[in-house]
Amino acid sequence: MADGIDFKDLQRRMEGAVGAFKHDLGSLRTGRASSTLLDAVQVQAYGSAMPINQVATVSVPEPRMISVSVWDKSLVSHVDRAIRESNLGFNPIVDGTMLRIPLPELTEQRRKELVKIAHGYAENARVAARHVRRDGMDSLKKAEKDHVISQDDHRVQSDKVQKLTDDTISSIDSLLAEKEAEIMQV
Repeated sequence: MADGIDFKDLQRRMEGAVGAFKHDLGSLRTGRASSTLLDAVQVQAYGSAMPINQVATVSVPEPRMISVSVWDKSLVSHVDRAIRESNLGFNPIVDGTMLRIPLPELTEQRRKELVKIAHGYAENARVAARHVRRDGMDSLKKAEKDHVISQDDHRVQSDKVQKLTDDTISSIDSLLAEKEAEIMQV
């Protein structure tokens, strides 16, 4: 804690936002099916939202097919609805407790949808970074108000927090640009 603010904690939290963004981008596979494509899907089950991997087994039997085996027969419709409403563009085929999800061909329209999803993930990561910045600025204001730091120190440290935020957002933007290029060229 350097005079009212812990820069290592802010940096760790900003890196966490970038890490979560990288994970989200990793779920946008363009070439072949992957069980991680459904990681972000939340299923309403037993009165709460649960990740799909806690109510079903997700596997990839073929390069362009994802198979979801739901453990509880009463949750099949909930899993189906969650996949359809996930904005991933999947249209599951229900077969008993098994859902088969054929991956759509990567048409120009589908590529644009994937890019839109990637932009949404990027905006969420930017918002997370801005929340960290806000927390840091609030800590600085409190430290100045409590006379732990001077106005000059507050200004200098505010600039450091802003630079950290700008660097994080530029990192997010460059990752987005790489993923966008990958999606559009495949």
